[in-house]
Amino acid sequence: MQFLAKIYKRQLVFAGLLILVGSCGSFLRDKEENEPLARVGEAFLYHEDIAPLLDKGLSPQDSAAFVVNYINKWAAKQLLMSKAKINLPEDQLALFDKLVDDYRTDLYTRAYLNLLVEQSSDTLISDTELKNFYENQKENFRLNEKLVQLRFVMLPNQFLNKDEVEKRLRNFTNEDQIYLDSIAVQFKKLHLNDSVWVDASKVIWQIAPLSSDNQDRYLKKSQFFELQDSLGVYLGKVTNVLEENEVAPLSYITPNIKQIILNRRRLEQIKKIETEIIDEAIKKNEFELYR
Repeated sequence: MQFLAKIYKRQLVFAGLLILVGSCGSFLRDKEENEPLARVGEAFLYHEDIAPLLDKGLSPQDSAAFVVNYINKWAAKQLLMSKAKINLPEDQLALFDKLVDDYRTDLYTRAYLNLLVEQSSDTLISDTELKNFYENQKENFRLNEKLVQLRFVMLPNQFLNKDEVEKRLRNFTNEDQIYLDSIAVQFKKLHLNDSVWVDASKVIWQIAPLSSDNQDRYLKKSQFFELQDSLGVYLGKVTNVLEENEVAPLSYITPNIKQIILNRRRLEQIKKIETEIIDEAIKKNEFELYR
């Protein structure tokens, strides 16, 4: 206990010094920063280890408390580490050392491979490549949810010109689209891009009166619907539907296909880099394989 009390007392002094140095400009700073704040065995904690962690907005008292707490935690870790090396079984220590070495190796090699791949990677994917991949892998792109193409608007309950909006939404000529756009600020919700495939669950979330129980009644091809709740009136026209387990359309699955293609390119590039590194090492006699 006396030993810990001495450490704590010294930590308070160091904390005060740290704050004093931090608040007094550059006076003796170089000397202070090179002197340790604490020691446990052969491990030292320096001013520069803690200074970047201090919030400049902290008061001197809060800064002192932070420093003392940090030093305590640092000292506890160092002491526990020393005890662990003495008291843990040798085979367990050897296993941990191997895990640490493997992790370090993975970090370095992964970072370097990422750098090389980024420098040489091609992220451009042509429409032809997308279509070919889609055609060859169609069976892997089955839907697990209904998709819908539709246009809809949500009107206030007291909207005066509902019939005109309904007529325009049904016909949906270029003139109708221009009209609907011109009064769009009067709508509570608006979705006129009926060429986009949307998950049925998202449609249900946007149109409150719809539910999983009644979606088959309203979300079907060529269906026009009018629904109402306390928040407003929903007018919608469904232009197309794809049911669960049907093949997903290319436009819907394109982001996934692009990611798959890029991942495959990345793996191929990594294999190429590894092969080239080994070949180069063999030529320079830096790598030998013994029988």
